[in-house]
Amino acid sequence: MRFGDKYKQWNAAFDAGYASALGKSLIIMHGADHQHALKEVDAAALAVVETPDEVIRILTYVLDGKL
Repeated sequence: MRFGDKYKQWNAAFDAGYASALGKSLIIMHGADHQHALKEVDAAALAVVETPDEVIRILTYVLDGKL
């Protein structure tokens, strides 16, 4: 899930909650300016990142086992 000024925060938060309720793994991406507002969403995630590159590195590790 990506949160930021260009994204619909309500829709993303709803989707994150729904995915969490279904037991889906979440990677949450947002800047430091959203950290406090999204603390509950972050707590449900397996990872919280700030950049798309960090998401790529996580997925590469999960899929290929490479750091």
